[in-house]
Amino acid sequence: MRILYIASGIPVPGSLGGSTHTLEVARGLVDRGHELHVIACQNEAALQLTHLMKPTSTQHQGIFLHYVDIPKAASLLTLPTIVRLARHLHPDIIMERYYNFAGCGVIAAHRLGIPCLLEVNALIVDPPAVRKRRIDDALGGPMRGWAVQQCLWADRIVTPLHTTIPPEIERAKIVQLPWGAAVDRFGTDRIGSPASATQTHPDVSSDSTNHKRPIVVFLGSFRAWHGVIELVRAADSLLTAGHDVQFLLIGDGPERVAAEQLAKHWPEHIHFTGAVHYEQVPELLSQAVVGVAPFNTEAHPALHSAGFFWSPLKVYEYMAAELPVVTTDILPLNEVVRDGIEGMLFREGDVAGLATAIARLLEDPVAARLMGQRGRARVVANFSWAKHCEELELLMMNMLLSGCDHPVI
Repeated sequence: MRILYIASGIPVPGSLGGSTHTLEVARGLVDRGHELHVIACQNEAALQLTHLMKPTSTQHQGIFLHYVDIPKAASLLTLPTIVRLARHLHPDIIMERYYNFAGCGVIAAHRLGIPCLLEVNALIVDPPAVRKRRIDDALGGPMRGWAVQQCLWADRIVTPLHTTIPPEIERAKIVQLPWGAAVDRFGTDRIGSPASATQTHPDVSSDSTNHKRPIVVFLGSFRAWHGVIELVRAADSLLTAGHDVQFLLIGDGPERVAAEQLAKHWPEHIHFTGAVHYEQVPELLSQAVVGVAPFNTEAHPALHSAGFFWSPLKVYEYMAAELPVVTTDILPLNEVVRDGIEGMLFREGDVAGLATAIARLLEDPVAARLMGQRGRARVVANFSWAKHCEELELLMMNMLLSGCDHPVI
């Protein structure tokens, strides 16, 4: 198939989650023999009028990239460019990443009679507690109306959880499909031994006497709903109780300053890397013995309202790295990580329960290693990007065979 994949305002390659997602999906489909044309940006900081009129095209890892540098909020301005490119390429399928102010791919597919797949990884209609929703309601609901229209025009919708899609959209066109992990880049047998990886951050794994401490790792964007504050409080509890352990917190974001302040009494035990390149993540995870994902939906009204619709990439990556995972006992996290099989679960927001779960894994390293091994086997079989792209390919082929098309306008 020739696929036009639209990721307006997303830098590809890039360090954002959307950048990784777009690149992994495109690369996975190329590996399956398809021709991928991706509309993305190199620099979303400013509107580039020359690129808006004519994209800059290049190739990256077998993918045809067409750069239109424009802020995400102005994505609809790219409609003439995307329609022209679609007319030129004659794609079999147009796939678009959903965004509030996007939709050019859906419009182009509707106009040109091309089957359309809408990729949704967030709640399309926010709950009333979200300010954006209240503003939209006050204006008469134009954003909700456009969101629903995109869903109506799309032939199929791919999302990790069907509750992201407004209830008026027929469920038959929604396909629940989790995102994945690049499993071939993780695992100590693929990237070298933990001992060699430790040399990158020698202060993380040993004290002045070169005593090796087990490392508990957190990877995330340090947003409130990632639970980093709860993790630091649990770490404080464990360290106060005498556990000789280190905590490696990878990433950056709004909660980092508060987390560092809480951790200031344990400078030799709690370490913050700041933002790192995605390529460094496998090596950093290889140092650890436990991966922690203490999500707390109370801090995210949309997640709390619709369920945990984010596909938990950090959980998949921990599992790919053969780490037992400690995460929150909510759907669908407790279906990915089964309590006592691939890791340990704790009640949402329960700091003491989080500390207990970590302690149980630290106190039984043999059982922890077995959980990590089972976790890797599970993520390879069910939650890899390769698996995601295999399912995506099957869905697209079925769309073409079933004649998902429209009259050309």
